[in-house]
Amino acid sequence: MPEVVFLHPDLGIGGAERLVVDAAVALKRRGHTVTMVTSHHDPSHCFQETRDGTLDVVAAGDWLPRSIFGKCYALCAYIRMIYTALYLAWASGIEYDVVICDQISACIPFLRWFGRNAKILFYCHFPDQLLTKRLTWLKKIYRAPIDKLEEKTTGMADMVLVNSNFTANTFKETFPSLAHVNPEVLYPSLDVSAFDGDVEPAGDLVPNGINTLFLSINRYERKKNLGLAIEALGELKKLVTAEEWKQTHLIMAGGYDDRVTENKEHYMELRHLTDNLKLNDQVSFLRSFSDAQKLTLLDSCTCLLYTPSNEHFGIVPIESMYMKRPVIAVNSGGPLETVKDCETGFLRASTAEDFAEAMTKFVKDGGLSKKMGQGGHRRVISKFSFEAFGSKLDSIVNNFAK
Repeated sequence: MPEVVFLHPDLGIGGAERLVVDAAVALKRRGHTVTMVTSHHDPSHCFQETRDGTLDVVAAGDWLPRSIFGKCYALCAYIRMIYTALYLAWASGIEYDVVICDQISACIPFLRWFGRNAKILFYCHFPDQLLTKRLTWLKKIYRAPIDKLEEKTTGMADMVLVNSNFTANTFKETFPSLAHVNPEVLYPSLDVSAFDGDVEPAGDLVPNGINTLFLSINRYERKKNLGLAIEALGELKKLVTAEEWKQTHLIMAGGYDDRVTENKEHYMELRHLTDNLKLNDQVSFLRSFSDAQKLTLLDSCTCLLYTPSNEHFGIVPIESMYMKRPVIAVNSGGPLETVKDCETGFLRASTAEDFAEAMTKFVKDGGLSKKMGQGGHRRVISKFSFEAFGSKLDSIVNNFAK
C-alpha cells in the first residue's frame, strides 16, 4: 500500500484545507500510511482531524516570515513551501511513495531534485496568478516571475487534479505551455459522518423570534464578495412587509485569523457597511466558529447565501445542501456544477437586487426551504459523496505508485 505525504502551505481553516484533510482521511481509512507536512499548524485554528490524532501532522518552517513589511505575501509563501519540501526530503525521516501537494507548485522541482523517487501529484484548486490583482506597474513586475514559475513548476508534476470542470478549463486558458497536460477532475466531497451527529442547540448563536434566517459562511476575504450578502439584505427590506422584515436576520460567519491583515481589515469593512445601511439589528457577525457551531448554524438557517464569483468549486454549498438547506449562489464558477437552479436553490447574477429577489421567495413561502433542501440533500448523496471521492482518489494513488 503506497505511503502518502500531503504537503500543504498553511493548515488552517478554509475550503482548500477541508479538501486536503478529507483526502488524507479518505486514504488513511483505506489503509494508506498518511502524514501531513505543513509550514503552519495552530491547534486552536484548524480542523479537528488535524489535532485529535486522526491525522499525523508535522509543521516545519513557521519561523520564516509570512510577509516583508506587510508586502510580498506570495514570495514568502513560495519560500515557506520550498523550505517545507526540503525539510520533507532531507530532514523529516518520513517514508513516502507519493506526495500530494496543492496551492503552491514551486515546491515540485525541489521534491523532484532532492527527494526520493516518489510520484508527485498536484491538486490545482485554481491558478494562483488569477487570485491577485495587478493594479500598479510595480505589482506587475513583482508578479511576472512568480506567475512564470507557477506555470513551469505545475508542469513538472506527474499528474494534475482539479476541483471542477470550470477549473479545468481555466487551467488550460491560463497555462498555454501546458496544453499537453489534461487535468483530471476530482470533485471535493463531504464526509457526511461529520454532519450526521447530534446538532447542538442554537443558544446565543441565533437571535430569538426569527422566521427567516439567512446565513453566509466564508473567510473574511475581499475576493469572497461578502458585502453582496449585506447589500442584498438591504434590498430585501424594500420587498417585504414590516412584520416580515422584523422576523428576518442574516448571520455572517467566517474564517478569521488574527495573523492575516486582510481578515481584520475586511471584517471592519463589513461592519462599517452594515452600519452605513442601518442593518445592525438585522445582521450578526461570527468569527472562527467551531465545527459544532457550523452544524448548528446550517441546521438553524433558512437558506445559505454564497457570494463569490467564479469560485473554483465551493464546499460550503455542498455542506448546506446535505443539511437540507437551499443555496442562493452567484451563477458562475463551481456553483454551476453543484447547485441546481430552481431545484436546490437559485443561481443569480452578482447584484444585490438579483439576490434579494431570490431571498424574497423564502420570506414569502415558508415551505420552500424544506422542499428545496430535500432536493439538495439527494443531489449531494448522488454526486458528491465522501465514498465516491475516496474511492476515486485511492484508485489514482494506487495506479500512480505502480
